[in-house]
Amino acid sequence: MPSFLSSSLAPAAARTQPFVLLQSSTAQSCVDVLRFAVREATSKADGCTLLFSLLYPPSALVEQNQLSHERLQIFDWTSQVPGYSEKDFDVKSQMLGTVQDAPQGPMTIVVDSGDILLSDIGSLSKTEQLLASLLSVVKSRKGSRLVIHLNTPSPLTSILTQTRFCSSFTHIIAHPTALISHLATAYLTPPPPLSPPEKFWRVFNPIAERHYESEKLVFGSDGEGSGGSEFVTELLTRGADGSGRRRGVERALEGWSAGAPCELSALGALKALFVRRIAEEQAAPDPTQNLSFNLNLTDEQQRSRAQVPLPYAHEGKPTEQTTVPLPAAILYDPDSADDLDDDDPDEDLDI
Repeated sequence: MPSFLSSSLAPAAARTQPFVLLQSSTAQSCVDVLRFAVREATSKADGCTLLFSLLYPPSALVEQNQLSHERLQIFDWTSQVPGYSEKDFDVKSQMLGTVQDAPQGPMTIVVDSGDILLSDIGSLSKTEQLLASLLSVVKSRKGSRLVIHLNTPSPLTSILTQTRFCSSFTHIIAHPTALISHLATAYLTPPPPLSPPEKFWRVFNPIAERHYESEKLVFGSDGEGSGGSEFVTELLTRGADGSGRRRGVERALEGWSAGAPCELSALGALKALFVRRIAEEQAAPDPTQNLSFNLNLTDEQQRSRAQVPLPYAHEGKPTEQTTVPLPAAILYDPDSADDLDDDDPDEDLDI
C-alpha cells in the first residue's frame, strides 16, 4: 500500500495540490520532511526548484549529492538579517523578482521559513501579499508547487490554511511519538486502526492544539527529549480532486523513520501498542468453544431465519384494510369490587 505522505509530496500531486504547508514545533522538527520534499521536487524530469533558505542553511535541507543539481537553485539568505547586514536587502522584492525571472515550465518554490520571512518583512499583511503572489505564479504554471515551512505556533498558520488563500492544499504537522503514547495510556485512545478514527480525532485534536502538552511530554521531568529520527506526521489534504470542496478533506497519521515515511506500527516507540493489541486479540477466549451443542448457524439456516416475519414489525401501524381511522375511546373492564350502581349516591343531599 503506497504511503499517503509519499503520494502527497510526489511531483505528480502538484497538479491538484499546488500548496504544501509543513509545520514544526518546539517538541518535534519537520525538517526531515522538508528535505524529503526538496528531494522529490528535484527528482522530476522537467522544471526547476527554487530553495530560499532563511532559517536553516542549505546543507540541512538538501542532500550532499544534490547541492550542485542543475535543476536546483539555492538562495542562502540566512546571513541577510535586517539591521545587521552590510547593505539594505529587500527580501520581498528579491524573492518575487527571482520567481518571476525563473525559466518557463513547472517550478517548485520552497521557503524556509515563513516565520523568518515575516520577521524580515515586519508586516503580516505584506508577508501574506508576498506569499499570495508566489502562489499566483505557481498556479499560472501547470504542475508547479509552493512549499512553506512554519514553526508552531505561528500567526501565518490561520492565514495560510484558509480556503481564500488556497482551496486545495496539503498540511503536514510533525508530532513526537510521546504524544501518541500518552493518548494511548492516559486516555485509552490508541491511534487508528487500534481505535475508531472518530473517537481518536475527537481526543487528539484538542490536545495537539495545546502545544505546551507536547513540550511537557518531551521536555518534562519524565520526557525523553527531542532530536530523534522517529516521529509521527499528521496529514490533512483538502481538495485532493482539485475542487477544494470539503468533501475532499482527508486526514491521516503516518510514521516517519530513517528519512522516509512508514507505518505507525514500524516506529520503535509505538510498536508495543500494536504488539499488545495483537496479543490481546489472540488471548481473548472464545465463548463458543468446548460446548456440547453448536451455536453457529449454517448459510441455509441464516436464510431461513431472515425470512421469518417478525410479529412486532408493523406494530402500531394501520393495516391495508383500515381505510377510516377509528375514533379515540377509553375501554375499561370493571373489577369485582367496583360499585357500578346507577343510583346517585348523593341524591339525599339538598344541593
